[in-house]
Amino acid sequence: MKFCPKCGSLMIARRENGKLVYICPRCGYREEAQQNTAIKILSTTIKHSEKERMVVITEEMKLEEKLLPKVKIQCPRCGNDEAYYWVVQTRRADEPPTRFYKCTRCGYVWREYD
Repeated sequence: MKFCPKCGSLMIARRENGKLVYICPRCGYREEAQQNTAIKILSTTIKHSEKERMVVITEEMKLEEKLLPKVKIQCPRCGNDEAYYWVVQTRRADEPPTRFYKCTRCGYVWREYD
């Protein structure tokens, strides 16, 4: 690993015109590698089985709705006054979480930010 002397970012090794060159992706600094520099490329291939790739939606998944709490709120689509809700931290940790709602009548999903 080689770090950029200007900005400290991790430099990327590339071959250009038969020579090995380190390039900083942040500031663009370039440096030719020494002749005796050896580079070892590491890569990992993730293999998924057919079972891991398949998504099956069944009636059992509707059980999830039965486990979610309900709240009195008006659906913007159908006007129903009851919805399931859950909370997810979608932004930085120092910001409030996002509340998601799903209408118990029409299934419309919407979100609310603080």
